[in-house]
Amino acid sequence: MRHRKKGKLLGREKAPREALIRNLVASVILHEKVKTTEAKAKAIRPFVEKMITVGKKNTLASRRQLLSFFYTDHAVRKLLEVVGPRYATRPGGYTRIIKLGHRMSDAADVVQIELV
Repeated sequence: MRHRKKGKLLGREKAPREALIRNLVASVILHEKVKTTEAKAKAIRPFVEKMITVGKKNTLASRRQLLSFFYTDHAVRKLLEVVGPRYATRPGGYTRIIKLGHRMSDAADVVQIELV
């Protein structure tokens, strides 16, 4: 039984999975849309939402919290200067997942996750 088991494993061990999630979240923030598989998009959606919510408060504490999550400061800068003010009055729901079809090689469901 999988009662109270939260999160997706994505076929990876802990460290590669965390690196994948952090890099995908940074890509969504920097490029504002990313094409990936449906499982990965559903796994990173809560992280993107939380990072944008933290980025809406442009304080030193929020900057340090974002820097502890992201590998580089480019995503942190864009969150605090561009994305945060854009969603200042929006209470949530910052991302959209659009289904694009199946990948040719392995028939995985491909989607585009983007900022609304």
